[in-house]
Amino acid sequence: MVTKVKVVRDILEVNERVAAENRSRFDATGVRVVNLMSAPGAGKTTLLERTISSLGSSLRMGVVEGDIQGSQDAERIERAGAVAVQINTDGACHLDANMVATAVAELDLAALDLLVVENVGNLVCPAEFNVGEHAKAMILSLPEGDDKPAKYPLMFHESRVLLINKMDLAPHVNADPERIERDARTINPEIEVFRVSCVTGEGLGGWYDWLRALQGG
Repeated sequence: MVTKVKVVRDILEVNERVAAENRSRFDATGVRVVNLMSAPGAGKTTLLERTISSLGSSLRMGVVEGDIQGSQDAERIERAGAVAVQINTDGACHLDANMVATAVAELDLAALDLLVVENVGNLVCPAEFNVGEHAKAMILSLPEGDDKPAKYPLMFHESRVLLINKMDLAPHVNADPERIERDARTINPEIEVFRVSCVTGEGLGGWYDWLRALQGG
């Protein structure tokens, strides 16, 4: 058990070193970076498509796409009008700093204002790994249930923003957005919460304003 703990600590220490190098590179080129996390199917890619469509004329955006396999999401991002780099983890449940470093080497960071790292769909591992981002953000879709902050507190604790997505389905699911927001704020009193629908566009203005403020500061 002691050996296992040491290995985990060593992995995280190496990751933190590479994350610091990533952050220095981002700061030197003036690009702001958001690590976007959620469970599979919560709506990350649809959110990014909407964001690119709405902000693409004022913010130069790029996306690092993390998936276990496939390139469908990166193709969707490019069709929406942003540059994308695909990372396939071949089974790993999260992106780490070294993976992101390899991906951003393919990007002209100086040509971007905002870079979003769309992490692998998972409510556990992605929150544990710093990739050099300026902020973590997460999406929880309402159909996933209102018990998720209590079950997966680390992601809520680490995120600066929570988007409660698929609010258009509220009449059809047994989940209470008030409970989600209350429990999330109990875990992280500073978290900003936006109730949104990436299908209808409801509530996304607050998210756009937050991104503009992040890029500006």
